[in-house]
Amino acid sequence: MESSHPAINHRSRRTAPSSHARAAVCTALGTLISFGAAAQAADTACGNPFVNGYGPYDYRSDQQKLKIVEDYHFTPRVESLVGGAAGSVGADLDYTLRAFPNHHRALLSMMNLGAKAKSPMPPGAQVSVECYFRRALVFRPDDAIARMMFATFLARNGRKPEAVREVDFSVQGAPDNAFTQYNAGLIYLEMREFDKALIQAHRALALGFERPNLRQQLQAAGKWVDPPVAPGAASASAVTSVAPAASAASGPLR
Repeated sequence: MESSHPAINHRSRRTAPSSHARAAVCTALGTLISFGAAAQAADTACGNPFVNGYGPYDYRSDQQKLKIVEDYHFTPRVESLVGGAAGSVGADLDYTLRAFPNHHRALLSMMNLGAKAKSPMPPGAQVSVECYFRRALVFRPDDAIARMMFATFLARNGRKPEAVREVDFSVQGAPDNAFTQYNAGLIYLEMREFDKALIQAHRALALGFERPNLRQQLQAAGKWVDPPVAPGAASASAVTSVAPAASAASGPLR
């Protein structure tokens, strides 16, 4: 299912983090000690995300546990904020996010519900919208999608320095994930961090991710610069272009 947030696509919940990505996150955690304090605050002010009657489960990998929640609580009507299923929209989203704290689409819906209600804790929610994000990240700190969504939430609420730190953290935690690198660029761009967005566009291209949207938006903003050519590639190109000329010059004697 498609989503309005760039970090989510219909395959996101099927992709569990690789061992390499987990190792990268551990390294990043060692350099960003402040996240430890955030986790502790989430456990006290936002409740413990590891305790729930059903689950909690990881949205990315626990597929066999997901259907019952989505059938009875996170229905299409709930996701689009049209109406509740077992209760109010907020209550059904709360149930979903307690069972699957890092449910990407439910996090997006809760963020949208808060914006629609113009409230940090919309009707039916048991904690603030920010708390649902913090709970998700305490539950699974290596979830780059949840973290980038949190960055979007922070940026839209006038907390750009915090938002930039969250995206920086996501980039460090998934250095070989082209999808993460590309979407980090889109979020930097939304925050008008053009230099960072350009770096991410180059990284995504280097990893083989050639979707044009980020480049086109940087071009429209007058901020696009072609990535530098690697020295080895430049040498190979020069040899390739010289060889035909040399061959022509040394053609058969008449």
